[in-house]
Amino acid sequence: MTYCLAMMLDDGLVFAGDSRTNAGVDNISTYRKLHIFENPGERLIVVLSAGNLATTQSVVSQLEEGLDENPDESLFSVGTMYGAAKMTGKALRGVTESDAPYALAQDADVSASFVIGGQIKGRRMRLFQVYSAGNFIEATEDTPYL
Repeated sequence: MTYCLAMMLDDGLVFAGDSRTNAGVDNISTYRKLHIFENPGERLIVVLSAGNLATTQSVVSQLEEGLDENPDESLFSVGTMYGAAKMTGKALRGVTESDAPYALAQDADVSASFVIGGQIKGRRMRLFQVYSAGNFIEATEDTPYL
């Protein structure tokens, strides 16, 4: 089970994620689940991942390198944090749609979820939780943690 937590405070965002994975057939016992996308002075975006390791690795790679259908679209080019959450959901849907038939044939669960937050220069800090269906919610003053 993965534990990820992010909190929206008056002075910034706090992110924490464990590194334990399922010690199944891949024989991997730890893997980093906190990913940082940064252009100093221009943007800082943090992504926490939970769920199927193959799914989360593929989604994080697309967020870094560009979406399959548009290689120029990545977390280094997105204009807003809302757009970053939307992009994460889109990448997640794409990966699960392409991998699910094969994984289900092996009785594997390909679901994953993400917490994504940060700030792009000139915009406010924002924090989102992206569910396995690719839809998402935003942290608010009433619920400042995900």
